[in-house]
Amino acid sequence: MPVFFIQASQVQDGAVCVSGSLCDHLRASLRLQVGEEFWLGDERRHRYRVAATSITRQAITGRVLEERTGPAPTGRGLILGQALLKGDRMDWLIQKATELGVATLVPLVTSRTVVRPRAARLASQRDRWQTIALEAAQQSERWDIPTVSPPGDAVEFFQQQSSSSVRIILAERSSGKSLDRIPLPRERGKLVVLAIGPEGGWTEEETGQALESGFVPVTLGPRILRAETAALAALSVLQSRLGELG
Repeated sequence: MPVFFIQASQVQDGAVCVSGSLCDHLRASLRLQVGEEFWLGDERRHRYRVAATSITRQAITGRVLEERTGPAPTGRGLILGQALLKGDRMDWLIQKATELGVATLVPLVTSRTVVRPRAARLASQRDRWQTIALEAAQQSERWDIPTVSPPGDAVEFFQQQSSSSVRIILAERSSGKSLDRIPLPRERGKLVVLAIGPEGGWTEEETGQALESGFVPVTLGPRILRAETAALAALSVLQSRLGELG
């Protein structure tokens, strides 16, 4: 069973109370029964093995059988700036990027972005993406939940990353360095930023703005990959090199 996220304040004196949508999910979808065990986690990177003691339509209460403290975060957060993708491909990418350990995901609007966010739907769309990230974090048993930011302009995103330690922009058909040769930080508190363009690629102006903001162009080789494929391939390489995979 996945590890479900709660607030630390919901745990009091060895007991826990779960309500709202998580209660509905455990009770109706997973058919949790009194006496059965399940796992909860909170924002302090604590994890609890809990036995259900009472189940109603309004709340599930449980007794904490075991408490664990997660490993300290490495401090090398990975930020993904991803150009908006069509249809459910963005949903899929958010799910997989969460599984691969991204700390923050920023949907980007670029000159060649096909999908344009509607102002009236921004809040609901972001909430939906954040829910996808939450569910993926639970399923993959992460100790934390990544943040999905509101969609933003790509050039503004480049300019906002000036304090990040390593800034990388993936550019097909370029003479950029190989991703496995870019120096990466080893000390705590450093950020790695990866920017992935839309299906039609970055414009010259966008690439120029990224370079002015300190981004380094990199390549994944001679093949032209779909945007979501490129993102997951690049994330896998970076996370492996950062010691987060394998």
